[in-house]
Amino acid sequence: MNLRGILFFMLLSMSMLWAQTFTLKSNDVGGQATDKQVFKGFGCEGQNISPQLSWENPPEGTKSFAVTIHDPDAPTGSGWWHWLVFDIPADVHELKSGAGDVSKKLAPAGAIQSITDFGVTGYGGPCPPRGDGPHAYVVTVYALKKEKLGLDEKANPALVGFYLNANTLARASIIFYYERK
Repeated sequence: MNLRGILFFMLLSMSMLWAQTFTLKSNDVGGQATDKQVFKGFGCEGQNISPQLSWENPPEGTKSFAVTIHDPDAPTGSGWWHWLVFDIPADVHELKSGAGDVSKKLAPAGAIQSITDFGVTGYGGPCPPRGDGPHAYVVTVYALKKEKLGLDEKANPALVGFYLNANTLARASIIFYYERK
């Protein structure tokens, strides 16, 4: 192999190392929920403000995004859905803090927030039973191959999950925890 071939191979190898993956980040949540994200109700005294979320490097062919927050530790047998947002346009890569309050209209135009396990649309923060130990809250952004899922704000979490799984190109998640003592 000549010098040109060696240099080409090295550059190709380095570019593969620099390749970025679909990533989800938040300026509001890290390892633990704060009072800002915790639900206000069911005995919890938080502010119930949805976290800021941003994502980058979606796969080619992404036509829309969806975001969910799920607590797999909820004592229900199926977990607890805290937030479901879908039909987020492909050119949007962030949800602002508080976007889960549907009355504030901070979510991107065209995005739909459907029913959570609280029985209402929009964000419902962590509020596990007292003494149940720490619960994990899995925040996931989905890169979707369809612009619209064809669902509305009355769609239940199981139906939304079915449509998400049928149309996902890639997903990225972060996890934060909360324990109510």
